[in-house]
Amino acid sequence: MKIFAIRDAADASKKDLAYLLYYETDKRFYIELPENADPWETPLLLSSFVQKGERTVNSYWSRLWVQQRIVPYDRQNIAQILRDNGLKEYDEYALLMLSSGRCEQDDYYLAPIDEDQLPESIVRRNKIKIEDVIPLQDRCLLVFFREGTVKKCDLTAYFERTPRFAILLNRPDYFAGVGIQTGGYGVQWDENLSIPDSVLYKMGKKIPLTAEDFRAFASERVITAAEAADLLNCSRQYINELVKADKLHPIKSSEKNTLFMKSEVLKRLWK
Repeated sequence: MKIFAIRDAADASKKDLAYLLYYETDKRFYIELPENADPWETPLLLSSFVQKGERTVNSYWSRLWVQQRIVPYDRQNIAQILRDNGLKEYDEYALLMLSSGRCEQDDYYLAPIDEDQLPESIVRRNKIKIEDVIPLQDRCLLVFFREGTVKKCDLTAYFERTPRFAILLNRPDYFAGVGIQTGGYGVQWDENLSIPDSVLYKMGKKIPLTAEDFRAFASERVITAAEAADLLNCSRQYINELVKADKLHPIKSSEKNTLFMKSEVLKRLWK
């Protein structure tokens, strides 16, 4: 991850007005705004977030801010511009670095900083980024936050009042495909269906569980088909027959392996 302070060249104090974070692997930008951000000092595109009381700018708007500061992809002579600057392909980050984020429209520029130079308010904010997420029944998510909190988030009401999420109300298979946004900034199903970490943290109900507890549970209580066969002293074929007869229920199946709850397998020994 690369971190830059956004500053105004016209300001002799070199005050940090915002912070641009770039995740190299996924080529994704995020902008964090200080708690005391002044909408009159903050770059125009970002000032609306300050006015709304939001301090984290999502990847879409962060990228848009970056795009406004570099030569556009559809510029007529873009191929020649790339060659002149030693670039083999269009790369937003590389183009941004050529000018340190400067553009003709304003006096803002980027200054590289280390993570330990971020203000405490943003460090605290980063602690509620998402470490893991597990889809549950009835449109609920089990969300593991970076600072150790685990919350159960019922998203039914959120989906009902947000039209673009309507598809997730009646598609449990699609809902189960939830993933984590780069940097833990939220969860997503695709680019247009995402929920910020702060929203999930606020709506979720805390449960007495930690990520370590869950990992220990999965390690001790989830077993493979081969392990199930060993416990029952039977063949893999017999395990498959139990599944087909609806007497044993996989929690996850793939071409290479099948996982079971150890407790359900052990109950076969009671019969």
